[in-house]
Parts: sequence; structure tokens; C-alpha cells
Amino acid sequence: MKNVTDSFVSLVNWPVAGSFGFNTDILATNLINLSVVLGVLIFFGKGVLSDLLDNRKLRILNTIRNSEELQGGAIERLEKARARLRKVEMEADQFRVNGYSEIEREKLNLINSTYKTLEQLENYKNETIQFEQQRAINQVRQRVFQQALQGALGTLNRCLNKELHLRTISANIGMFGAMKEITD
Repeated sequence: MKNVTDSFVSLVNWPVAGSFGFNTDILATNLINLSVVLGVLIFFGKGVLSDLLDNRKLRILNTIRNSEELQGGAIERLEKARARLRKVEMEADQFRVNGYSEIEREKLNLINSTYKTLEQLENYKNETIQFEQQRAINQVRQRVFQQALQGALGTLNRCLNKELHLRTISANIGMFGAMKEITD
């Protein structure tokens, strides 16, 4: 932190007119470059990221609504199951002498299967929400990475002159040739 503070203090003490020099304090120049890059990313990526998040939010809300509709259907089935349970209880009174234990088992199985179905639907809803959230996060990461890569490529293209560009291409071709010889 002291180096960063010293570099800014040294900027204040530069002579207004005079010689031109290079700032050899790597920490200070990297901090400035990093702040410029972050500022550019935030400025240009904010709108895209906001649109992506809004679209993802709408999709997640639609998924939640669909899950709630499924839950409503499960509640309706639960009501039907309860009506069936009442019917089974009435029949149980008629057949109590012959098979009371059999009817009680049927009742418990029906209730358990209904609750298991509701639990499965709730788990499905939660898994769907988590999946959509993870997919949204991955898409946002991919978009931010692509934009950062495009920005970096744009910066490289602006900074490279023809001679440096040709030397870089020649060096890369030489590396690929060496890699091909090694694999052959």
C-alpha cells in the first residue's frame, strides 16, 4: 500500500515541463491499467449483463409459475385422494368385521404415496430453480468472458504494428511446426 501511495505522491512531484521518463514502478502502473480495464468492462458490460439477468429472471419466474401450477395440480390430486380416503373409510365401516387391518394398510399407503408425490414435485421444483439459476450464471460468465476477450483482442490489434504482428505470427508458426515435429 505504501508503494501505491508513494507512486501517486511521485506523480504530484513530476516537473511540469522538462524531461520525459518511464514509470518503472510496476505495481502502480498495473493498478492504473487494471482500474482502466475494469472501468471499461463495467461501463460497456453493464447493459448487456442487466439484459441477460432480466431475461433470466423472467425465465426463472416462469419456471416458478409452472412449478406452482404443478403444485396446484398436486393439491387437487390430494383433495381427490382425500375424497377417496373418505370413501375408503366409509367402506371400512361396512367391512370392519372382515378386514379392518387390510383397510388401514390401504389408507396408510394412499396417504404415503400422496405425500411422496408432493415431495417429489417440490424437489422437482427446487431442482428446476437451481438448474435455471446455474444456467443463468454460466451464461452470464460466458458473455462476460467473451466481451473481455473481444476487448483484449481489440486492444492487442490496436497496439500491434505490422512488423510486430508479422514477427508474432512467424513465432507462432514456428512453435506449431515444432509441436508437429514432436507429435510426428
